[in-house]
Amino acid sequence: MRARAALAAAAILMLVAGCTASPAPGPTESGVPAGFESIYEQQVFWNPCNDGFDCTTVSAPVDWSDPESDRIQLAVVRQESTNTTKGSLLTNPGGPGGSGFDFVSYGYAVTPAAKADYDVIGWDPRGVGRSTRVTCYTDPKQTDEALYATFADPYESQGWLDELASRERDFASACQANSGELLAHMDTASNARDMDLIRAVVASDKLNYVGYSWGTYLGTVYAQLFPQNVGRMVLDGAYDPSLTGFELSQQRMVGFDLAFRSYMQACLDGTGCPFSGDIAAALGQATDLIASADSAALVNADGRVLDTATLGTAVANSLYYQAYWADLTTLLTAFAAGDPGPAFAAADNYNGRFADGSYPGNGLEVTLAVACLDYDLAGDPVATRDRLAQIDAAAPIVGTFIARDDFAVADTACRDWPVPPAALPTTWDAPTGPIVVVGTTRDPATPYVWSQALVGLLSDAVLITRDGDGHTGYNKSNSCVDTAVDAYLLDGVVPASDPQC
Repeated sequence: MRARAALAAAAILMLVAGCTASPAPGPTESGVPAGFESIYEQQVFWNPCNDGFDCTTVSAPVDWSDPESDRIQLAVVRQESTNTTKGSLLTNPGGPGGSGFDFVSYGYAVTPAAKADYDVIGWDPRGVGRSTRVTCYTDPKQTDEALYATFADPYESQGWLDELASRERDFASACQANSGELLAHMDTASNARDMDLIRAVVASDKLNYVGYSWGTYLGTVYAQLFPQNVGRMVLDGAYDPSLTGFELSQQRMVGFDLAFRSYMQACLDGTGCPFSGDIAAALGQATDLIASADSAALVNADGRVLDTATLGTAVANSLYYQAYWADLTTLLTAFAAGDPGPAFAAADNYNGRFADGSYPGNGLEVTLAVACLDYDLAGDPVATRDRLAQIDAAAPIVGTFIARDDFAVADTACRDWPVPPAALPTTWDAPTGPIVVVGTTRDPATPYVWSQALVGLLSDAVLITRDGDGHTGYNKSNSCVDTAVDAYLLDGVVPASDPQC
């Protein structure tokens, strides 16, 4: 089976692609990419929507290397400031595949103080949601099969990988047939160019931006392509763009192991924990329990069969936020008692599957489309099976199970993806103003070391550390982080040193 990154805030594999596509034209003296002056000058009209918000659509070229290419549409939403505005603040929740439109509409994007002073703008990136969509399977039953179907051969075997590769080829063929030219232009650089277009059409001289998870990579790439346009930029839960796709995935699995260890200690310290003994004994019990899912083959009420990969996905979903830890205890307790329902509910949340079996979003499609363009996975000379063995050794607690529906899917899919990798920046020190990076010490999806590394790679960056659990740190009820970030966004005050929140 296969899974994708959590829609709202996750971050699956990302970065460092081979450079085979034609680069986009350079900027004119005005800073507009040559040949795209007319699209930068388009007029947009805001219409009331979503009870207090304004919506519009921005037209963008499907191919930023060809001014004559077909146009796609980007769905954009704005929440106007309640005070005298400081201008626009663009934001992205991550993914890839997360809806920035929903992120702003639901009020999750930034703190009340930032919303009071900025017009907060979200958008569905190219291929996502309300924007021109990437489409692969059109029948939700096919998506169910892609995400939840079991295999004839056991995980980690060559037979499993062969069957997985066959399924991925079918999926990729559907993507190519149903998505057209857009499939080849889903890369992060194209998305970053869309960001600059949005900046221009909302009449901002500089891009003020808050990006989370994969949204930090969007910001990092933007800063290399348009350093002269960088305003106040916050990158929360950062990617390290110097790592290969495999290194990112392996370190992410290590991050999930670290987060699970933190969960387990809290479980043992509380009441009703299904595990016992010291932390080492309890972790061993949990690993053995998850590993038993394949032989248990518990059948859900809708007929789906729970296995280690789906159970791993459920565990991953429950580690993104500390508030989900009680649900993690519930689903593991229920599984041990023979009930797979809570595990499927958590995995469905991760995969964007609704209770009626529908998939309103298209996160699976977007995740693989972006990953195969941005990653170096297609040219990785090391076999998927050997890479999984390396992950197993580095993350033996829960990362080893999560990788079956994460790294293995991306690695096999990208090796036979129907379009070549994209051209992306390879250096990360373009001269910008100060950029603020937020890192959480036990972040499961974007390990803290990535934020530390990004600060060292950017030309002018400072780190705000959140000592805690869960994914990302800003607007997560940590007053220290929120105060420091808002001081930067609202008043331009850059921390003199890491406040160690």
